[in-house]
Amino acid sequence: MRSHAWQFVKRLLGREAGSHTSPVSSMRSFWGLMRAYWLSERWREAWGLTFAILVLTALTAQASVWFAVTSGELINRIAYFHHPATPTTPMALLTTAATLAAIAIMRDVCFTAVRHFFSTTLHRKWRAWLDRRFNEALLDSNHTHFHLLQMGSDASGSAVPAPDNIDQRVQESIKGMTGGAIGLGMGIAGVVLSLGFVGSKLIEMSSDVRGFEFLGSYGSACLAFVAVAIYVPLNTVIAAKLGGVLQHLSVRMQWAEGSYRTELNGLLHRSFHVAVLHGERAQNVLNERRYLDIDHTWASLNRVTAGYMGFELVHNFIGSRIVAYVPGLLPYMDNKVSLQQYVTGAELATALINECSWFIHVMPDIATLRANARRMTDLAKAIEAVQRPEEFYAQTGLYEFQYTKQDPALGLTVEQIGLLHAGTDLPFLTADRLQFLPGEWTLVVGESGSGKTSLIKAISGLWAHGRGTVATPRHVRTLYAAQDVKLQVVSLKELVCLPDSSGDYPDTRVAVALHEAGLGEFIDELPKDGRNGQSWDLLLSGGQKQKLVLAKILLLQPGLLFLDEATSALDIQAVHAFHQAILDHCPEATVIAVMHDVSPIRSASGVDFFDSVLMIERGVATKMPIAAWRQTTT
Repeated sequence: MRSHAWQFVKRLLGREAGSHTSPVSSMRSFWGLMRAYWLSERWREAWGLTFAILVLTALTAQASVWFAVTSGELINRIAYFHHPATPTTPMALLTTAATLAAIAIMRDVCFTAVRHFFSTTLHRKWRAWLDRRFNEALLDSNHTHFHLLQMGSDASGSAVPAPDNIDQRVQESIKGMTGGAIGLGMGIAGVVLSLGFVGSKLIEMSSDVRGFEFLGSYGSACLAFVAVAIYVPLNTVIAAKLGGVLQHLSVRMQWAEGSYRTELNGLLHRSFHVAVLHGERAQNVLNERRYLDIDHTWASLNRVTAGYMGFELVHNFIGSRIVAYVPGLLPYMDNKVSLQQYVTGAELATALINECSWFIHVMPDIATLRANARRMTDLAKAIEAVQRPEEFYAQTGLYEFQYTKQDPALGLTVEQIGLLHAGTDLPFLTADRLQFLPGEWTLVVGESGSGKTSLIKAISGLWAHGRGTVATPRHVRTLYAAQDVKLQVVSLKELVCLPDSSGDYPDTRVAVALHEAGLGEFIDELPKDGRNGQSWDLLLSGGQKQKLVLAKILLLQPGLLFLDEATSALDIQAVHAFHQAILDHCPEATVIAVMHDVSPIRSASGVDFFDSVLMIERGVATKMPIAAWRQTTT
């Protein structure tokens, strides 16, 4: 049972039941994206790792103080090694050197390395949580992934822009953003803690300075703080300006890389057609054009990065060799501090400059972090925008569809349908009232582009613009079989059982369905997700994939079945067998089928499979008995 604290967090995030918000609704802003994990059901894990990192960061800052003090002591012992009155003994020198080495090892191994382990663990956990949340949002029952692909489709030109390269956003942007954010947080913690530990030690060792007597014994410390306060912020402003340029180029680079990758992925899906048409030259020109954008952006990014590197190196040198040593020089020249105190103070100032300059060192990473975070917040906004499809589609056109349930005895009823394209006012397909009774088979015919598939999509709730009322039978399973079958990379049994779990059906039932669909030779391979490293999507032919769909129909026994060119890859005998199998095993099913080739619509014995025909002509859908339709076509 979830805790009361988690229930409170849910209310904070606005994800109460019935709120129509997505699992990423709280991540539509930068800070919302940053804090979501720490306010989630995994808050103990998040805060526990964060606390461990803060403790180790504090120990690292304290070790820097110890290192600076011991470094000053070692330099002092070296300087006084030949002092006539109080010479340094070799044993004392070796002891101090060994102490300095031990402090360095403890800081770098026990503190810094262990902190790195905790920070990378936090990175891994945070990324996994975000990946799961975005996948839950994309792959919900609302078909969010489908609606996102419809974005920006209006005729006036992208009223609602679609998010590009969703795969890159979910994979690379989440990884880069979480890593950058953790590094940024560690850096801020390091700056604050160093100011505390290192600053207090500087104040403790401070002395008065000639010309600044009004500061008293805090003179040298104040000079060191002023030097750091002037030098570091000035260079940070310059770094921020360069970081803005880097952020713009990083966003541009992500877009260019994603565009090129999308084109390469598209080639894999149309490889056969490119080969048949000998279109390699044209494809090569297109690939070169895509990569040219990457190359130009990369060149600009390299120039800015090289300039930033030079700026950073100069900043480090001046800070550690000049700015850190100047504040303590006057009191050392006036013999108010010893060489050991002077070197220790300079080392402390160097540590303070290094920690406060952390933003300068990681500004390129911050730029990438902001770019990645922007891509994720934009995706979260897009996901949230399509949670109410009717409101989303209404932004780019008319959406007045109403979907209801009715008594199964009434079958499927469609009334006052009018389908539109985005940005248009006149429907390209209309129908007054269409009734499809249980057990009735209806053939949908019409010219290419007349709207046959669009009508089936609208009935299924997957059409963007139009109006009408669709009443589907209550408690009846619906199945849509499309012409182009794309198989997921799962086992053969899972492919047959989807969307149900494979554990819901014994292997024997699935094997029988495969056998009756004409795929008996694959029965022994039910638990496999392919052969020789290739998935079933690559191994099966178009006809075999359509037979696999038939096996699914025979297993799941849908009561409402849409066949959208579902037999286009089969010969006449196989089409006969396809329809006969459905008729034998699903006698009460309402079947609505789109077919271009209507020659095999009769069984081998000459009996019509279909009872009626839905004819689309001149933008109007009219339903009639098949006998009446035959008279109009003779």
